[in-house]
Amino acid sequence: MLNYNREDYVKTVSELKLLPNIINPIKKLKENNFLIIVITNQSAINRGLTTIEEVQKINTSIQNSLEDHGTLIDKFYVCPHTPSENCDCRKPKIGLLLNAASDFQISLNLSWIIGDNDSDIKAGISAGCKTIKINNEIDLAKAAKIILKNA
Repeated sequence: MLNYNREDYVKTVSELKLLPNIINPIKKLKENNFLIIVITNQSAINRGLTTIEEVQKINTSIQNSLEDHGTLIDKFYVCPHTPSENCDCRKPKIGLLLNAASDFQISLNLSWIIGDNDSDIKAGISAGCKTIKINNEIDLAKAAKIILKNA
């Protein structure tokens, strides 16, 4: 939900295209003392289509774009596994959410998951978080307003 999805995966920085209007919602949430943590399934890594180093470059590019506008993501958590590997970290499983909760001393029942896939929402519900699904009616800006209204 930070960038446009590609059917063949975003595999390099040159393929990354950030969605418009993501900076202000992130900035507003950060200004209101929310942590912004990205939990992402990146099976293109274990499919051999990209590398963890390239995904880190993509995440750095996202950070640089945000930093140019005075905000940042607090941390990226990446699952490199394919669905068939049946790991604990690939959403809708909650391994990476539990890692983030531990690393940042987060109360998951006070946290929000914003995502554009059913697996994001299922992971959030399983972890006890409040959830918002990005779709044609709700973008990141509207999701941030909902969160701030209910904080």
